[in-house]
Amino acid sequence: MGEKKHVTLHITGMTCAACSSRIEKVLNKMDGVEANVNLAMEKATIEYDPTKQSIHDIQEKIEKLGYGVATEKVMLDIEGMTCAACAARIEKGLRRMEGVESATVNLATNSAVVEYKEGITSVEAILEKIKKLGYKGQVRKEEESAGFKEEQLKQKQRQLVISIILSLPLLYTMIAHLPFDLGLPMPAWLMNPWMQLLLATPVQFYIGGPFYVGAYRALRNKSANMDVLVALGTSAAYFYSLVEAAKTIGSPHYMPNLYFETSAVLITLVLVGKYFEARAKGRTTEAISKLLSLQAKEALVLRDGKELKVPLEQVAVGDTIIVKPGEKIPVDGIVIAGASAVDESMITGESIPVDKKEGDRVIGATINTTGTLTIRAEKVGKDTALANIVKIVEEAQGSKAPIQRMADVISGIFVPIVVGIAVLAFIVWYFFVAPGDLPKALEVAISVLVIACPCALGLATPTSIMVGTGKGAEHGILFKGGEYLEETHKINAVLLDKTGTVTKGKPQVTDVLEFQEGMLNFAVSAESASEHPLAQAIFEYGKQQQIAVKPLEHFAALAGHGIEAKIDGKRVLVGTRKLMKENNIDISRHEEKMIQLEIEGKTAMFVAIDGQLAGIIAVADAIKENAKEAIQALKQMGLDVYMVTGDNERTAKAIAKQAGIDHVYAEVLPEDKANIVETLQREGKRVAMVGDGINDAPALAKADIGMAIGTGTDVAIETADVTLVGGDLSHIPKAVELSRKTMTNIRQNLFWALFYNTIGIPVAAAGLLEPWIAGAAMAFSSVSVVTNALRLKRVKL
Repeated sequence: MGEKKHVTLHITGMTCAACSSRIEKVLNKMDGVEANVNLAMEKATIEYDPTKQSIHDIQEKIEKLGYGVATEKVMLDIEGMTCAACAARIEKGLRRMEGVESATVNLATNSAVVEYKEGITSVEAILEKIKKLGYKGQVRKEEESAGFKEEQLKQKQRQLVISIILSLPLLYTMIAHLPFDLGLPMPAWLMNPWMQLLLATPVQFYIGGPFYVGAYRALRNKSANMDVLVALGTSAAYFYSLVEAAKTIGSPHYMPNLYFETSAVLITLVLVGKYFEARAKGRTTEAISKLLSLQAKEALVLRDGKELKVPLEQVAVGDTIIVKPGEKIPVDGIVIAGASAVDESMITGESIPVDKKEGDRVIGATINTTGTLTIRAEKVGKDTALANIVKIVEEAQGSKAPIQRMADVISGIFVPIVVGIAVLAFIVWYFFVAPGDLPKALEVAISVLVIACPCALGLATPTSIMVGTGKGAEHGILFKGGEYLEETHKINAVLLDKTGTVTKGKPQVTDVLEFQEGMLNFAVSAESASEHPLAQAIFEYGKQQQIAVKPLEHFAALAGHGIEAKIDGKRVLVGTRKLMKENNIDISRHEEKMIQLEIEGKTAMFVAIDGQLAGIIAVADAIKENAKEAIQALKQMGLDVYMVTGDNERTAKAIAKQAGIDHVYAEVLPEDKANIVETLQREGKRVAMVGDGINDAPALAKADIGMAIGTGTDVAIETADVTLVGGDLSHIPKAVELSRKTMTNIRQNLFWALFYNTIGIPVAAAGLLEPWIAGAAMAFSSVSVVTNALRLKRVKL
């Protein structure tokens, strides 16, 4: 079995939940393919085995179902072409790329226009291909389009305007059907059946054409969707009216029952709903647009001793960049000169600027506030923190929450049932309720068909997930998928790692007790090879004391115990009581001092040289400023809070007391953290594990929800389900609160979508709804669901 590939395709032609369910079902039946289709995002996230299926097979299957895969166009400037052979070479190379639909290279203007399938390939991949061919390409900025969705919205707007202009006179004729006289003039020409036919026909077949196309495709693939309902309902009204109009030929006194206004107004109302829905859906993706807009457009790069302003795309890893006060930091990097305070609120959600000096890391898109910084570019393009955040948000917005499955199952069988109810209502009215009254039976059937569109049901969950994940991103909370946003609200226990999570993770030496001369020199030298925060604190203290580091002959990190080293032929141990006892080193004379240090909340380490106790070094790691408030907030939300640490019990309890944590697991080895998660789960807890280190990864994976502190290691962040950008613990209660409010919002949407259809269909079947009112109600239901989801944008966290 080959390594699986991932693509995200932009699907065109979907109109309701039945469409997305159909595509997903068919794709998942393909060997080696796992697909998730999101109606609100109009995207399909696909994982496939390239040894079993090609992306072309998948695309072909989507198109065979009657839908399309959207293409994007990009105009590029190309450097290095000298003749027609160059242009032909680039053109040929690009056309061979998977996902590229067409490529036209113009030698005269040194440019290329490339049409490609987004998700299968990208602008970056196209530029890389041009580079491999021996040329240099870059995006022509002024030619960049406003985007597929914006053009789609404009097209909907144009169609809607035409439809409204043609439908308004027909809507006016509905006044004639009212049971009471409003005294408004009714021109005879407007009541003429042929004039009404002239107005209704363009709306039915030009404006409403996509409904016929969609209905045909759906029926051809033995499924039914919103298009089927709209096409059936409006066609019944239109063609019945056409037959009635034909009866006036040769019979000028015949009074026809015309429903042209019903078909035209229905289509117009559906378009009104779709237009406002598209506008509202556009606002649900504002989070990504905001994130992308944070990026700097250019950078001041130092090359050959000169300062040059270059586009961001031309910055390379290793470049030296100068960032002046008030400017955006263009890429992720390390400060190599200067000092300043950097506003990282747009990435971390933390409002207080962070002091940066030589050796500190900076994040692209953050703002340099006071001094000038010189940084070395470490990560550019798609590798930057901002690019990764955008990727996580996009994937989360395109994912499907478990609660969506219920809506998918319902919508999959919904349309055929509705058609059956409409047929039954027609029969009951025509043969029993109003025998022989074809217009009334037809009106009832049309009302049932129109009011039952499953759009609201299909949009109920994904729109809330999109807004919820976007809202989280704005506050530095990154959910990796809709399922994690849903699951977070279920947690009732939070397990916090101590170092770097509850505490700042930057401990400092507070006490040094030397029982043997030169102890500190040996301890500092031994700890110089360790990456543990406590070791780094001792090493930094040694630098401050100007202690010369001795060369190491041997070094070993003993997880959860300490370290072992050989220096100047002597065996050096630095670590816990356990480490000393395992090596038969007597610590009894100084045990009391050790206990006192631990009661003070300090982590005390024994130092032994050649089997003799040589000293004690105490290190304190202060708790984070907002830790106590965040933990109190979690407790007020009804969550049990636990802390886990490798520290001894006295130190752990002292830290826990400062932070307001009641339950502590102390002296825990890294590999045992996952076992503690399992223990809590066996007690019936749904556990969120919060950590930042490599040794937290197994526990993060085992927990119901793994939350990684964004200042931690890449391994922890990769393993976790939720990333809390920055080290602010207040993000934890905010994440839980956001999950709870999103789930409440989803339930509201699903309730109203289901309640609306449950009430609406019987009312329509009872003949109590005019078709145009049913159409207005149907359009309103979709808009109301999306509008309700948008309320999440105003939620205060």
